[in-house]
Amino acid sequence: MEKKVSQHVTWVGKTDWQLTRFHGDEYSTHLGSSYNAYLVRDEKTALIDTVWLPFDKEFVQGLKAQIDLRKIDYIIMNHNEVDHSGALPELMREIPDVPIYCTAKGESIIRGHYHQDWNFVNVKTGDTLSLGKTTLTFFEAPMLHWPDTMFTHLSHDNVLFSNDGFGQHYASESLFDESVEDMNRLLNEAMKYYANILGPFSAMVKRKVAELLGMGLPIDIIAPSHGIIWKKHIDLIVGKYRQWCEDYAENQITIVYDTMWNSTRTMAENIADGIRLADPGITVKLFNAAHSDKNDIITEVFRSKALIVGSPTINNGISFAMEGLMEMIKGLKLKGKCGAAFGSYGWSGESPKLLTAKLEGAGFKILAEGLRAPWVPEENVKTQCREYGIAFVKALA
Repeated sequence: MEKKVSQHVTWVGKTDWQLTRFHGDEYSTHLGSSYNAYLVRDEKTALIDTVWLPFDKEFVQGLKAQIDLRKIDYIIMNHNEVDHSGALPELMREIPDVPIYCTAKGESIIRGHYHQDWNFVNVKTGDTLSLGKTTLTFFEAPMLHWPDTMFTHLSHDNVLFSNDGFGQHYASESLFDESVEDMNRLLNEAMKYYANILGPFSAMVKRKVAELLGMGLPIDIIAPSHGIIWKKHIDLIVGKYRQWCEDYAENQITIVYDTMWNSTRTMAENIADGIRLADPGITVKLFNAAHSDKNDIITEVFRSKALIVGSPTINNGISFAMEGLMEMIKGLKLKGKCGAAFGSYGWSGESPKLLTAKLEGAGFKILAEGLRAPWVPEENVKTQCREYGIAFVKALA
């Protein structure tokens, strides 16, 4: 069944309901995802992006049901990570001479992936391609989130093909945001996508969004390469992006810890109690790094104005789960956030000092010396932890 996006645009992608992990095992997709590709038919026909490699044959067969492949005049590759370009080799076996429009970096990446000498046409910001009544205009968007990324705007229908920008891992049989019943759930997935994928490049996001808005392009539809297409709530999602790229923080403190025999957990819970005593209006969220989803944790860290991290001391170091999570947090290049560390120990107790150093290395402002407690916390230690939480809130004010 043909899925119309606009007068000239048809969705020809793939909805992946079974997807639970993405980027290897680096990103959790609790709600599945989609690989959105688009067919633009005018006097000339252009294909915007393809789909992930496991669906390459299905994709090409689906295209054949929509159009004689020989009538595709141009292929536009906005970004060439394999979830977008994976079906190119299968498609190019059928139409090997069709030109592929992409950035110079895009050509380099496609060659690096597939080692083929296809007919590449490099484009840069402001270049156009007439399809007849409609025109495609290209905009380089490097590091949103790869060096090759670009956006493509379709005149007349006023569609912005934004690739990873404004996307979410969200599987749905409905193409558009206007059909989504739970908008908060959709926006949470959009924030999770931003925090984990685009967050490290917020400065570039800020510049690109400002550039697009400054050009005054009419945009009636934003068609990303993953998830729901924005039609009714364009101002909402653009507004969210403008907030998220500006050192975003809500009135929330997140506590992330690992624990061996529940001593560090006990410390975490009592620190949280202290925070709530100091300011009941602050949202406090606790996560066990060894059991909670790491991407969901990252989303909450992104959302928070402060992060408190804890680990038992293990072999003069910190736990495996906290080590990995702190490396992820460092890579996000978060700004304007505060932090502190704590941990239990038996005979050495280095973990708060090590975690404090990792927070500093990740750009956090340290508000308190690390708190450490030996063995199983007694009532006086629990009181000390609550006082630590109270003092942290006062230092945060």
